[in-house]
Amino acid sequence: MLRAGEHLLARKGIDGALTRDIVTMAGQANDSAVHYHFGSRRGLLGAIVDRHIRRMEEQRKPALAALTADADLGAVLAAVVEPMTAELTDQSGRDFLRIVVQLAGQAGVRTGEVPHPLAGTALAEQLALLHRRSTEHLAEPIARERIAIAIVMLTAALADRARHVDERLPMLLEHDAFVANLVTMLTAALAAPEPARPGRDTV
Repeated sequence: MLRAGEHLLARKGIDGALTRDIVTMAGQANDSAVHYHFGSRRGLLGAIVDRHIRRMEEQRKPALAALTADADLGAVLAAVVEPMTAELTDQSGRDFLRIVVQLAGQAGVRTGEVPHPLAGTALAEQLALLHRRSTEHLAEPIARERIAIAIVMLTAALADRARHVDERLPMLLEHDAFVANLVTMLTAALAAPEPARPGRDTV
């Protein structure tokens, strides 16, 4: 059921995939199977997200432990990004990346509230560290806005890469170069100085 859900939610959308199609693909005879096992289609989505967050935690925990107290933005971003890029290596992971881009605005970065799937995870700690590093040179609202945009950029890039892999489309960069370039781009975005405020002397 989880794999059928991943496949269809990735391709039809979290609001477009039909429960009956998920049930059929899973080889279930009962149309209420999703509700029986997960409570609702939203419950199935939550189970898929939880499964992959737990899988990535195996990489995130040692990466978090390896970050020193003075780790810079690039090091923290690499720790955030690399477990997600590892999801590109199998079909389940690629489906997840095509799902998670649809949830990018729900990470709680702008509000400072950690959503349920992230609570207590190494990812939540990594994002908190990324926020602390960003506020060393950016005002609080700008730091939160930039991190939120960076997450949108990251998930969009990974979903696009996943689709290219699935559809055997040409890609400009091999995997390691893609990951390095992604981390470098996001680091530059977060490290950039604050923009001039309207009406402020910029000379």
